[in-house]
Amino acid sequence: MPRLRHHPRTLRAVSAALLTTLAALAALLTATAPAQADTTICEQYGSTVIQGRYVVQNNRWGTSATQCVTATDSGFRVTQADGSVPTNGAPKSYPSVFNGCHYTNCSPGTALPARISGISSAPSSISYSYVADAVYNASYDIWLDPTPRTDGVNRTEIMIWFNRVGPIQPIGSQVGTATVAGRTWEVWSGGNGTNDVLSFVAPSAISSWSFDVMDFVRATVARGMAGSDWYLTSVQAGFEPWQNGAGLAVNSFSSTVNTGGSQDPGDPNGPGTPAACTVSYATNVWPGGFTANVTVTNNGAAPVDGWRLAFTLPSGQSVVHAWNASVTPSSGAVTATASAGNSRIAAGGSQSFGFQGAYSGSFAQPGAFQLNGTACRTA
Repeated sequence: MPRLRHHPRTLRAVSAALLTTLAALAALLTATAPAQADTTICEQYGSTVIQGRYVVQNNRWGTSATQCVTATDSGFRVTQADGSVPTNGAPKSYPSVFNGCHYTNCSPGTALPARISGISSAPSSISYSYVADAVYNASYDIWLDPTPRTDGVNRTEIMIWFNRVGPIQPIGSQVGTATVAGRTWEVWSGGNGTNDVLSFVAPSAISSWSFDVMDFVRATVARGMAGSDWYLTSVQAGFEPWQNGAGLAVNSFSSTVNTGGSQDPGDPNGPGTPAACTVSYATNVWPGGFTANVTVTNNGAAPVDGWRLAFTLPSGQSVVHAWNASVTPSSGAVTATASAGNSRIAAGGSQSFGFQGAYSGSFAQPGAFQLNGTACRTA
């Protein structure tokens, strides 16, 4: 059989045209594909994960009327909020986004629950959008318990009311005013039959703010409504609507819990004491990709068994594959879990793992690491 022959110049022309077409198609797909498709949740207790590290929950518990929330890549908005309930009782729901654990639903890579005395700071930021044709509050819910529980109702609930619209008020009665985190608040105290509630109410609406959650936790401990040996289990932000509520939105939310510090100078994990662990994060970077070799050193006097290292990959980065540990999920707040052969870090010893990743935009390294919930120093 005769063999077909192609002129080299013809092949080069066809190849060039094909590459040009593929490049144009890739550019079109990149330009038109959203970073993350919005997810609408109408199930009563339905939830989804955003940013790889926070949970958005519908949490409709006080009414049978339909409520739907749409999770975005940075927050959520209430897209349907039917029905109403009396304003002298409990709200319809608490659509919210959270870091931590709520009724066994824990956000990926969270450091919570964490003992209050071991938390040095818990920075959080929020941006809200409000509506006028509804009765609601915009509030944080911060949960504390004597045990590191991840299920059920915690002993004490801290609420921070950023805004209230309509004839509603917090649980209990006003017991005074206080300055916390540089702002003045009405302070309300009471109980709902299942837990104690301490509420801090802004005298006028706050649409966005960055603050330290621990300022409110410590104010609660100072009032005797929690102990420094209790646990912070979750940091939540959202809305309590009584009437309507469609259009309310959390535009953006962030929450970080930094462990390894304390306000108690006698606490061995307090400021001024050596870090319990050190992390070395060495990278080799090329356009669109990188490798990271991570060494975890145990600075403590006792071995660490079954080690887990939690950190957050900067936006645009993802894990392709890993060695000497599993790294999950592939982006956002991730946790490296020891493989069977290197699950113990001896006192004064270290273990290493690595992974290959991909990135878009500019390259950056993670800013903080936690070994089994304890903050590490970076080398």
